[in-house]
Amino acid sequence: MTAPDVLAEMTTREAADAAAARGTIVLIPAGALEQHGPGMALGTDLVRAEGVVAQVAANLSGRVVVGPSIPVGVSPHHMAFPGTVTLTTTTFAAVVREYVTSLHRHGWTRFLVVTGHGGNNATLTTVAQDLLVSLPGVQLAWSPLTSLAGDAVAAMAPSAVHGHSGEAETAQMLHLAPHLVHTDRLEPGTTTPDQLDDVSRTARHHAQPALTLPYDRLSPNGVLGDPRRATAEDGAAIVTAMVARITTFLEEWLAA
Repeated sequence: MTAPDVLAEMTTREAADAAAARGTIVLIPAGALEQHGPGMALGTDLVRAEGVVAQVAANLSGRVVVGPSIPVGVSPHHMAFPGTVTLTTTTFAAVVREYVTSLHRHGWTRFLVVTGHGGNNATLTTVAQDLLVSLPGVQLAWSPLTSLAGDAVAAMAPSAVHGHSGEAETAQMLHLAPHLVHTDRLEPGTTTPDQLDDVSRTARHHAQPALTLPYDRLSPNGVLGDPRRATAEDGAAIVTAMVARITTFLEEWLAA
């Protein structure tokens, strides 16, 4: 696999050459610093985003550049758990916008934010809309991670209630960064609808309309699902699917 082109490792002259290259796209990994249950690191979402971005960039060497990461995201729903740090949606939007504005000044016009944290999604959509007016020459795309690999996640047969710090997320970390998973501390969280209160059950049952609730209401330990059932092999299948789908999108965008 070819080493990815990373902006932070370039000289200013190399950055100028990369910006001048026709069709170069900047990839920006975004994550969060938030609880991931008793067995996984607070930086899980950024680790996953950076791991996937590195593989995508290696697939597309010379055509994409890995830009600066955004390590903290929008996580007010996890603030009941120690160690969590959150940005407001306004601050997170400003960070994304200023990354893009800075790099656009040097010649880049296309950006893909790959976010390992779902709490960033709504803000990324807002920023993309705003840039249509403030920087009409810029195209900003964004992508989640786990939802790109729904088939691989389904193959794990996860718990009836699953998601944050559950089977799929733990599997990805066992594949990408096993040293950050304390397997002896993994424990199930909320795994069935009958463990939820009435409002929480409604929120989890319906994708739309969307209802945001604090995670300590959904799960006493912040986990949705049973991370003990995850394997590195499951994680490899999920990551492979995510990398393939993001790579395909970028190949089509580069050829457009």
